[in-house]
Amino acid sequence: MPRGRYRSGGHDGLNVWPGFVDALSSLLLVIIFVLVAFVLTQFYLGAMLSGRDQTITHLSKQLNEMTELLDIERRNSAELKTTIGTLTEQLSAANAELDNARGQIEEEHKLSADAQAQAALLNQQLDSMRQELARLTAELSNSEALSTEQKVEIANLGKRLNAALAGKVEELTKFRSEFFGRLRQLLGNKPGIRIEGDRFVFQSELLFPSGSAEPSEQGQARLMELAHTLVEVTKLIPADIPWVLRVDGHTDKVPVKGGKFASNWELSTERAVTIVKFLAAQGIPPERLAAAGFGEYQPVDKGNDPAALAKNRRIEIRLDQR
Repeated sequence: MPRGRYRSGGHDGLNVWPGFVDALSSLLLVIIFVLVAFVLTQFYLGAMLSGRDQTITHLSKQLNEMTELLDIERRNSAELKTTIGTLTEQLSAANAELDNARGQIEEEHKLSADAQAQAALLNQQLDSMRQELARLTAELSNSEALSTEQKVEIANLGKRLNAALAGKVEELTKFRSEFFGRLRQLLGNKPGIRIEGDRFVFQSELLFPSGSAEPSEQGQARLMELAHTLVEVTKLIPADIPWVLRVDGHTDKVPVKGGKFASNWELSTERAVTIVKFLAAQGIPPERLAAAGFGEYQPVDKGNDPAALAKNRRIEIRLDQR
């Protein structure tokens, strides 16, 4: 009897159970294969996701490091810009000081040239008079018959020479006295302004802020008043008197700190030059003006108290001989 046949209920029929089992086994194998494939897929996907998380973490760490580096570069760039700005300001200040120094040197050269011209003219006049005196003296030596009248003339010539030189000094002294007397009348007794001998003295605080060579508004008003007075008074001085108006800057002994000036010398000199330029702009002939800075080295009061220091901070104007 062939396999797979059986009897049931008295009837002959086919046996389907083995085929069913085979189909079920195949289905089970497929399910197992699918489950294994799913597990393997999940395993590989988990590994891939884990690697991706690590990569993302690593990239995030690199991004943070790059952000920190960028912040550092930004700070360095800001510091560099600040340094460049500071250096630019220092360069501008140095250029301004150089321009001021050049102007001062030009003024000094101009004043020096004028003084040399006046000295050369005076020396020429003196040489001429000496030659005349020498000629007459030689004639006196060569002539035994020189009359008493000629001897007197020679003596008188020497006297006139000395008298002429002394007369110029005396005349300047006279006009200096009248000059300061007139200034005293015009300016009156104002606080911080005084006349001491041949000097007209301003306290620096009346004209300039502390540590500065630029006049304050009040200082400009004072200088304008002084300029008008000087223009009026100097017109009274005869043209043949070799006078010069000298402006001297003085400071106290407290060192300057920071700012434009390296020392009290520079500060006092710049203040004197500022006043000279102002007076020249108001009509005082430039060839009649001179500026000098003495820093703290010519005090009028050697004390250390505030009153003594204030007294030493001053501008002196004097009528002098060229």
